[in-house]
Amino acid sequence: MIPINLPLIGEEEIEAVTKVMRKGPLTSALGTGPVVTQFEQRFAEVAGVKHAVAVNTGTAALHSAVLAAGVKQGDEIILPSFTFVATAEAVVLAGGKPIFTDIDPETYNLSPDEIEKNLTKKTKVILPVDIYGFSADSKPIREIAAKHDLAIIEDAAQAHGATYAGKPAGFFATAACWSLYASKNITTGEGGVTTTDSDEIANTLRLIRTHGEKDKYASIMLGCNYRMSEIQAAIGLVQLTKLPTFVAERRKNARRLTKLLSSSDRLKLPEESEERQHSWYLFTVRLKNATENERNKIVEELRKKGIGAVAYYVNPVHRMFYYQKTFGEFSLPETEKAANQVFSLPVHPGVTETQIDYIGKTLLELL
Repeated sequence: MIPINLPLIGEEEIEAVTKVMRKGPLTSALGTGPVVTQFEQRFAEVAGVKHAVAVNTGTAALHSAVLAAGVKQGDEIILPSFTFVATAEAVVLAGGKPIFTDIDPETYNLSPDEIEKNLTKKTKVILPVDIYGFSADSKPIREIAAKHDLAIIEDAAQAHGATYAGKPAGFFATAACWSLYASKNITTGEGGVTTTDSDEIANTLRLIRTHGEKDKYASIMLGCNYRMSEIQAAIGLVQLTKLPTFVAERRKNARRLTKLLSSSDRLKLPEESEERQHSWYLFTVRLKNATENERNKIVEELRKKGIGAVAYYVNPVHRMFYYQKTFGEFSLPETEKAANQVFSLPVHPGVTETQIDYIGKTLLELL
């Protein structure tokens, strides 16, 4: 099976972990170990901002950022439903109310026009997601946020290496949250990072990740246990050096697959522009005018032929039992249409040109 994604770990990462294990420390009570601190500095440079705060998961990064933005019980947060549940989970854990909002059918990102429709006096935060590794449309979202004095917390979990207007994804947000899960463009196994230019938010994030403590046994606010270990950070430092190569390989595979599949009029292929460059975390196509069953049949046949195709977000968050029961019904036609028609194909750096050709040829034959 050609997997949909594959962590690429080499001897450099193994050596970095071994060094930490031999010399220590393994972690720091305040989350500020020497390797974590070095990793944060390097990640901030890559993200083009002043601060990076490392935590133990991408979900922890999201939850911390929503808390740091000052979300209180009953505050409304505008976010897509076409995403992994962690995006909404972070909002609810912070006491916020998720206002599920429809997507742009061309990019699958949160639609700025739909954001405008859902604004109320209770709106506190806009939470766009860089879905599949393609940046949300930051310019109009930032204009809306500035007009209404709202924070932007960008879920950049899949966007390592993506750019918007020549800047890294997340650059134009109040804070951006990244996942370092094993499937992502770079990984620490489990892990996450929040990036921001705000000194105040960064300081708050550092308190939140370690029980609200600025000094040991002296909590000054309610916090969590979200620290990243030195071992995770050691892996992350090496992975950061490989990110440009990883993304270049993904882009090369995506372009080859695009060229192969462009002959079919049944597929809407992913696109990028000069202003918005993809991270190619996932190569996602839409089977035009298809039913859910038709899409599922294609995915099933691809998998039978050894291609790890996956249909993500087939059950958008607003339709999940807990969220529907707690927050009611939402009408999101573009979200539900995409959930029935899109599926993703492998383009990660471990996929060879021969395999890309096989993926393209096999899909065309099935169509």
